[in-house]
Amino acid sequence: MLETTEDNTPDTELARRLGLFDATMIVMGGIVGSGIFINSYVVARQVHTPALVLGAWAAGGLIALAGAFIWAELASLRPKVGGQYAYMREAFHPSVAFIYGWTLLLVTQTGGMAAVAVTFAKYFIALTHAPVADWTVAAVALAALTLINCLGVRAGSSVQNALMVMKILVIAALVTCGLLLISGRWPAATGQVVASGEAWRASSAEGGWPLFTAFGATMVPVLFAYGGWQTANFIAGEVRNPRRNLPLGLLIGVAGVIVLYLAVNVVYVGVLGVDGLAATETPASEVMRLVMGERGKTLIAIGIAVSTLGFLSQSMLTAPRVYFAMAEDKLFFKSVARLDPRTRVPVAAIALQGVLAIVIALSGTYGQILSYVVAVDSIFFALTAAALLVFHNRERTAGSPANSSALRIWSKRVMIVLFIIVESFVAVNTAYNYPINSAIGLAILVSGIPVYFYWRARLKR
Repeated sequence: MLETTEDNTPDTELARRLGLFDATMIVMGGIVGSGIFINSYVVARQVHTPALVLGAWAAGGLIALAGAFIWAELASLRPKVGGQYAYMREAFHPSVAFIYGWTLLLVTQTGGMAAVAVTFAKYFIALTHAPVADWTVAAVALAALTLINCLGVRAGSSVQNALMVMKILVIAALVTCGLLLISGRWPAATGQVVASGEAWRASSAEGGWPLFTAFGATMVPVLFAYGGWQTANFIAGEVRNPRRNLPLGLLIGVAGVIVLYLAVNVVYVGVLGVDGLAATETPASEVMRLVMGERGKTLIAIGIAVSTLGFLSQSMLTAPRVYFAMAEDKLFFKSVARLDPRTRVPVAAIALQGVLAIVIALSGTYGQILSYVVAVDSIFFALTAAALLVFHNRERTAGSPANSSALRIWSKRVMIVLFIIVESFVAVNTAYNYPINSAIGLAILVSGIPVYFYWRARLKR
């Protein structure tokens, strides 16, 4: 008989030690990195009215919320470790799931972590004036977070929770300072937003298609800033009552981030104006400088450093569960599926991800790697949403649940199809604008096919 611990799961399985608060903080931590402190200027350079700037962030929030609803239902239907990996494995074929995990390990996750680690290092060095190279600080940060997460899911989650709360406080401080600065001229700012309807009509008169394509271009940085909520589903095997806590965490977390992001952009537009926002690549620092002088810039730099470190912490906590699931399916190295008998976490999977992220950070290739996978990432988003349609069709074939009305089923399917269309548009648009990088990303994806057949051949031996 297998031994069990205080959480009533066998010691050969992942430990269910995370609750609703942990799940919510993991969702928010996967989204909020450095993007909201910087990316807004890119949007302002594409569209030139407050309504369009705020509309882009609102639209991105709605798409993220639609994704959260889809992933919440997936978590309820299939509360299994690995998240997207498990959904694609069961909806389509193990090869599709393997290629997703392969791309995640080689590029999407590790490349993103390397880039964020170097961003953290640059802010850290600027604040401390430490006489070290940025790659050294990045490697140390990644190694420290790897070690913390090897100590157990509770240790990793506690660090992640603390960093996420600090991020919320930083954003709240930024919004409060900005609102105090513009409180005396808020009516004028509000009038600017209302009057932007005329600018919309003027832009439309100049050409509807250019306006449409410009707005579409804004969605790339916006969706990038909203991305990351899906990684919470990777840890379904370690959440208590995952059919309840994971869906709730997804919806509460994404909704919370939407509120934070819209509030921040209202401040950017109100303090800097659209032209001022477009003119600065560091809008958060500029707002704090106007409020508190150079001390304000220092404070927001500390906040951004904490935010990037929190994003790294979340990534280190969640993604190794995908590689663990691959190894459990005997499609990866056997050691990656082993759990530490004391902490019951996949130490080898965590260490593998940490080492690869450090290697990429030291190589300096993370910038190129990130540009390779934007289109590929969108393809997997669309496939995962399509997996829910597959599950719905299987349920219908087996007999629809008694509590599912035709209207409810129809509305769900419309939302899923619209989400798939949006993600497909992002993939096609990225491939059109960046054909070489997209082709390299596709080549990395395709390279997983022979590797999959290699592991399948090993499995049959």
